[in-house]
Amino acid sequence: MAITSLAPEINRAKKSVVEKSSRAVLRLVPDMGTGEKADNKTFITFVSVVGAFGLLLLLGINTLLAQGAFELHRLQGQATTLNDQREALVRQMAKASSPEQVAANAKKLGMVPSTNPRFLAVDPAAGAAASK
Repeated sequence: MAITSLAPEINRAKKSVVEKSSRAVLRLVPDMGTGEKADNKTFITFVSVVGAFGLLLLLGINTLLAQGAFELHRLQGQATTLNDQREALVRQMAKASSPEQVAANAKKLGMVPSTNPRFLAVDPAAGAAASK
């Protein structure tokens, strides 16, 4: 009988504890301010500004890349021209240093081919052996 008579008291105590604990939890939540919300116009303006800035940035990067591509094309053309000039000079040098051209130039200068070639011995022992 004692337990049944205490049942309403236990239920009231439970309710009191639950109410006090929920109030304590609610007190821990910080105040959210006046409850003002950003309206749709502010949000749309912000998104538009961010989008416009992104597009301008993308346009600037694209312009710089296009300038780099034009510069690369110009430099490749210049490299091709210089390579062609170098090849022409190498051909000219090869033609001028050929044995036939050297002999023709020597004849123009009044030189004559040697009929009795002599060799210079750098090593004196080799020269003494050759003269014996």
